[in-house]
Amino acid sequence: GWAGEGPGASGKNRHVCHAAARLEMGSLWEEVNRLGTEMIVTKAGRRMFPTFQVKLSGLDPLADYVLLMDFIPLDDKRYRYAFHSSSWLAAGRAEPAAPGRVHFHPDSPAKGAQWMRQIVSFDKLKLTNNLLDDNGHIILNSMHRYQPRFHVVFVDPRRDSERFAHQNFKSFSFPETQFMAVTAYQNHRITQLKIASNPFAKGFRDGDPEP
Repeated sequence: GWAGEGPGASGKNRHVCHAAARLEMGSLWEEVNRLGTEMIVTKAGRRMFPTFQVKLSGLDPLADYVLLMDFIPLDDKRYRYAFHSSSWLAAGRAEPAAPGRVHFHPDSPAKGAQWMRQIVSFDKLKLTNNLLDDNGHIILNSMHRYQPRFHVVFVDPRRDSERFAHQNFKSFSFPETQFMAVTAYQNHRITQLKIASNPFAKGFRDGDPEP
């Protein structure tokens, strides 16, 4: 289960070259991915479920690191959901890309030892479709597909550290975390699975809430 990264690991700073990340709740991610993961985006911002969580290894315990995430479009298409076939169909060209934003883990920067001690959870991250959002949420276009990316950045103490910026980070992508951004779930099986798996969806599971 430990993931390396894509090409480009060579030439990295020794503080990041051995970094590895394991996606937590991998079986749930795979289950949702098999159905075609959908993530709700709202004007006010909505948290992801499953939550993006990783276990880190291979960091320098005494060095400082910043952890962050961004989201990249998987293709240049806009989609629509065909209910009769329970499938997503391309419906034209993608809308202009939303402003590219990154989400810094709120504990950044912290020592490698601290990051490796426990599971790193991006549970504060929220997704929005509001292009004018001023809350720092990740802005996505609904009915477009995205790949979350996770980045480990070594805080380089050298005065000319910007010269080495390209060497001081390592990136991770987990294909099973790809998703379609939606304003409402299209596939009812996604709804059922998320309600069954989400501890915060208890009210939906218990039937009618108490009056």
